[in-house]
Amino acid sequence: MSDLLNCKDTALGYEGNTVVSGLDFRISEGSYLCILGENGSGKSTLIKALLGLNKPISGTIERLGDIKVGDIGYLPQQTAIQRDFPASVREIVMSGCLPKCGLRPFYTKEEKKLAESTMSRLGVTELANRCYRELSGGQQQRVLLARALCAAQKVLLLDEPVTGLDPKAQLDLYELISELNTSGVTIIMVSHDFAAATKYASHILHIGAHHQLFFGTTADYLASDVGKLFAERDFPEKEGTVNSNG
Repeated sequence: MSDLLNCKDTALGYEGNTVVSGLDFRISEGSYLCILGENGSGKSTLIKALLGLNKPISGTIERLGDIKVGDIGYLPQQTAIQRDFPASVREIVMSGCLPKCGLRPFYTKEEKKLAESTMSRLGVTELANRCYRELSGGQQQRVLLARALCAAQKVLLLDEPVTGLDPKAQLDLYELISELNTSGVTIIMVSHDFAAATKYASHILHIGAHHQLFFGTTADYLASDVGKLFAERDFPEKEGTVNSNG
């Protein structure tokens, strides 16, 4: 697989103040990278850099082949105001094509066809005329995922996509994202969910206190000291042990 993005000995921050440093990883075509780390470790800063919204303080972030900034579809965390947005599902999904429109005040036939096929692909066609704010949290995330996929067909950057969803909706969304990856979409997902990350992702990037702790395959991560430490933290009771409290 060819590389799409290379991050080399990179430090990121604002106004000369470093937020995270020592970033050294690559994202290959068709891979599924999960970015793990505590709040404040620099994940949000890295997201902005991958989207081209800020530049490295040092080091480089290279986009290779024909990948440009606009080729990365982005699914941010939702705010309460966004969840109550009074538009139809079709309008939300179609808005993913807006960057392609430029000054053109209308959608082309091809863009409308793309929106319809993407809704079908993500199983929200029957919701097309429904008001977005009337949907469940899981349905809303499917719609936003369709919007992101309309914006960019090759790479999706997802920021904590299952936050606020019930367990079944979380599982459904994880499975949907995995299916997109299997069909050739490169996934970059920011998460706190160790179990889901190590189940679905092909590669793990783990950021500690403002610096990189690990980058590599999920299998290598689980065998590493860093991976073992966080596995023990998230799953402290091993199979077969007895709780001392009875």
